[in-house]
Amino acid sequence: MIDRLPKQEQREKRRLPIAPGSQKGSAWRWNVLIFLAVITVFLSGRWMALAVERFPPPDFTSHKLPETPVPPPPSPVWEMVDTIALAVALGTATYLALAKRSRNGLFVLAGISLFWFGFHREGCVCSIGAIQDVAQGLFDGRYAIPWSILLFFALPIAFALFFGRVFCAAVCPLGAIQEIAAVRPQKLPDWLEHALGLFPWIYLGLAVLYAATGTSYVICEYDPFVAFFRRSGATSMLVFGGSLLLIGIFIGRPYCRFLCPYGALLGLCSKLARWHVRIPPTECIRCRLCEDACPYGAIVAPVPPLPRGERQTARRRLAVMLAAVPLWLIAGGLGGYALHPLLAQLDPQVRLAQWVRAGQVPPDNKFAQDAIKAFHNSGVSENVLFQKAVERLRVFARASTAFGLWVGLVIGLKFVQLVTRPRREEYLPDPRRCVACGRCFWYCPEEQIQRGWLSWEEVAQLPRARIPEAPSPLPSGNAR
Repeated sequence: MIDRLPKQEQREKRRLPIAPGSQKGSAWRWNVLIFLAVITVFLSGRWMALAVERFPPPDFTSHKLPETPVPPPPSPVWEMVDTIALAVALGTATYLALAKRSRNGLFVLAGISLFWFGFHREGCVCSIGAIQDVAQGLFDGRYAIPWSILLFFALPIAFALFFGRVFCAAVCPLGAIQEIAAVRPQKLPDWLEHALGLFPWIYLGLAVLYAATGTSYVICEYDPFVAFFRRSGATSMLVFGGSLLLIGIFIGRPYCRFLCPYGALLGLCSKLARWHVRIPPTECIRCRLCEDACPYGAIVAPVPPLPRGERQTARRRLAVMLAAVPLWLIAGGLGGYALHPLLAQLDPQVRLAQWVRAGQVPPDNKFAQDAIKAFHNSGVSENVLFQKAVERLRVFARASTAFGLWVGLVIGLKFVQLVTRPRREEYLPDPRRCVACGRCFWYCPEEQIQRGWLSWEEVAQLPRARIPEAPSPLPSGNAR
């Protein structure tokens, strides 16, 4: 017969830290069940429309565009309700992440936020898309930013300045749907993490460029999950969103980490926050379980002081990278100016002028044919159209140069960051990359000891926990 453990030992064994790289208990099964429930809600909607037209062309012809169901403009009451709900959700996420330290609570709150801000409100108002409204309001004095959009943009940033990225933890519906889909997330190599981490900043620059020039709201146009939230949308965006969710099963939150421009802003603000998510409730024992458990590469290891002989080399390397920043700015500005004709292709005036000048368009481009026909029916001369296109190109020349300078600055500062060595004496979450999801709480033996689930003797006997023999933390300043 097989020996059975006493019930008390069985209960304690279920609370032991799990092997690195796995999920605690049956949590991944709950992820699968909730993910399937989300997909069921998504499939229960109507699939009548195949395109989302946010900037419809003027109706100059008899051509009938397909109707697309979009959410009606919210009433002032609903705007106030949504704003209050956002503030309450941010406060709750802050309490659960920093005070309660509850991964389960954050997961439940993420599900509620996904339902309310995602499926119920159909992705609008969106803090991520509010970047474009703010950019247009700053560069276009004729545009008045609605107060609800301004608050949706500012509130998560305000919380990030004090408490870190609690908005990403369990309030953002785009992050919530990816967190639920993250069944078996794996870590990426550091070099790939750093390289892909540049894209959110580049995307931010593009979004500001097109919003400031009054061309388009590209974040909303290419939102990967808005079609899921509205149960309708362009086929290409449905495929894009579904692909991100499939990738998100194995690479945690791909949109949040490598595309989301608002997440980049929150990460920058989080660097200034006074309070952050802390992995152990008391002292770090350097068991490295949190580093293995975090699928987002957000746990940074202790950094010992450099030997005296290497400090001069490190200073020279940092000086070289700082001196290279102006070179990156010049290269970026020149590259941005060279690309301004390409970036201007999204502008309706520039595209129409090119179609009219060419005299013909591909027969399968029905939209271009209708646009040319509408222009000729309007009675405007071609010279006027060409003059407007030239003016728009001048605007894009300036805007694209600024965008290139921005990209050069981002790349230059990334190299500066890679050669800096901030001293750390324990394993800490990187405020820029940590989304305060609470996964590391499950794996920390200090957390389980603090809650009375385990004793030091039991933890020291775990072969997979890699706990030091001495239960007390290493002396201050002696980093491994």
